[in-house]
Amino acid sequence: MRTKTTRPRRRGSLVGLALVVVAGLTAGSFALLGVPWSSTSRSARAQARAPSSSAPTTITTTPSDPLRADWVAQENSKPGTSDWRITVPPKSGEIEGYADAVSAQPGDSVRLFVSTTAPTYDIDAFRMGYYQGLWGRRIWRESGLSGTKQARATVTSGINLIEARWQPSLTVHIDASWPPGDYLFKLTASTGGQQWVPLTVRDDASHARFMVMNAVTDWQAYNTWGGCSLYLCTSGTPGRGGSSTATSSRGTKSRASTSTGGSAPTSGRADEVSFDRPYGFGSGAADFTGNELPLVALIEAFGYDVTYTTSVDLDRHPELVLQHDALLSLGHDEYWSKSMFDGAQAARDHGVNIAFFGANAIYRQIRLVSSPLGPDRRQINYRSTADPIRHVDPELTTVSWRESPVNRPEQTLIGEQYECNPVRADLVVADASSWVYAGTGLKDGDHVPITVGTEYDRYNPNVPGPQNVDVLAHSPVRCQGRSSYADVTYYTVPGAGGVFASGTNWWISKLNPPGPGNPHEPAIITMTFNVLRVFGMGPAGISHPSVANWQKLPGIRRTSAPTTSTTAESN
Repeated sequence: MRTKTTRPRRRGSLVGLALVVVAGLTAGSFALLGVPWSSTSRSARAQARAPSSSAPTTITTTPSDPLRADWVAQENSKPGTSDWRITVPPKSGEIEGYADAVSAQPGDSVRLFVSTTAPTYDIDAFRMGYYQGLWGRRIWRESGLSGTKQARATVTSGINLIEARWQPSLTVHIDASWPPGDYLFKLTASTGGQQWVPLTVRDDASHARFMVMNAVTDWQAYNTWGGCSLYLCTSGTPGRGGSSTATSSRGTKSRASTSTGGSAPTSGRADEVSFDRPYGFGSGAADFTGNELPLVALIEAFGYDVTYTTSVDLDRHPELVLQHDALLSLGHDEYWSKSMFDGAQAARDHGVNIAFFGANAIYRQIRLVSSPLGPDRRQINYRSTADPIRHVDPELTTVSWRESPVNRPEQTLIGEQYECNPVRADLVVADASSWVYAGTGLKDGDHVPITVGTEYDRYNPNVPGPQNVDVLAHSPVRCQGRSSYADVTYYTVPGAGGVFASGTNWWISKLNPPGPGNPHEPAIITMTFNVLRVFGMGPAGISHPSVANWQKLPGIRRTSAPTTSTTAESN
């Protein structure tokens, strides 16, 4: 088992837990009183049969809390700003850009590649956190930069690889004034349009309690900028800009992409995608603001000891997870490499806890290879045994993890696995006695409104994976004409790590501050707090060993020895 001597270890009860209903914001607390902001999360306008809470809830931590880090609390006490928000979406091709790295450390330099039709443009860098409910702090600014309209995208035929082989626009030096965290560069054209470029600032020497992982490989999989993603190639006129929404072979709509063009095909999909291009959805920030930022704001509001990484960095250096008590996977983390899977599983077995605050995680295997800009800039996913590596190293074949020849179901790590989409349903409590529900007031059978969607996971005892699974919520759903259940699960490895899985894409959206179109749910915030409290204190397999309850629940029966299962369709 992993041991650490850098700080005292405390295990057992939820240390310093305080749930207080207040009308104001205090230092070291997260209040459901934040400033409304525009996000991509879904609305939860539905009547609850048994609402968990109707009052604003503030969860307060104290300076003596062993999970707090002074630098995080002090950083979030600095003046925040709402200037990071996009207020003027750009016209097609007006301004967009990308960085030559998904992450950097202080001392590194990052090149930005910007294309704009405007004569000049400005760039602001914002560190994202809580910041008095404003969720961002300006770190750096460069104004009056000369604008250039860059070349069209290039297309590699056969694999439909799209890249923006542009000239660098400027180099940004990441120094000590850039604390570790999630950042958004905001590009503002002199003609008014605005777009983001995301960057994660790491600290590879950190031994913080929590490691938050940005799912950049998932972002890239859905990126149709220039014409193609790992899902489809968009329809429209090749080589032209503008937003286009394409329909996949399953009839589900992709995320819209604003593209400068290229010679992309109008059918099929890419077998390989590149980070050498802007993100064509999320105003350039991909999935960050909708599926990740609310959790980032929450953990920083608590002042918790946190550091940041990306899925690409987990692939490069999986051993760094061992320096932390918990790895946090966010709202949609579907695309994992073998190095990522191996590293996370080894970390769990050495006492690191893992929380999956989403659904459909670790569903498809990828490989990362170099581009002209550097290592790990291209992402391969054939989705079939047509992957040429099958004949060289079959276990690296980029099929779904549970498929042959890989045969490694995601349930072996997550404790449940993806089943279906789309759904929209209440979360139904199945084990209210669990520590995860402490302070919620929920009882077995209670409903948390409209929390399950759009994709969901389910525990299946007939698939390889842990058997000591505590099914915390077991929610009836109907998906594509079939009745089933969506599960929230928890299990532990004896004497080692614990794994929590929310089993729904909408978990993180429930951490939003209140406001039009911003669903939030006090019970989900409290449950998230409880998971962080336990997972930040060391191996949950020691402090909170799981006890299986799935045998008592409807719809869960072992019918055979565990075997790998067929693949469900995933967005």
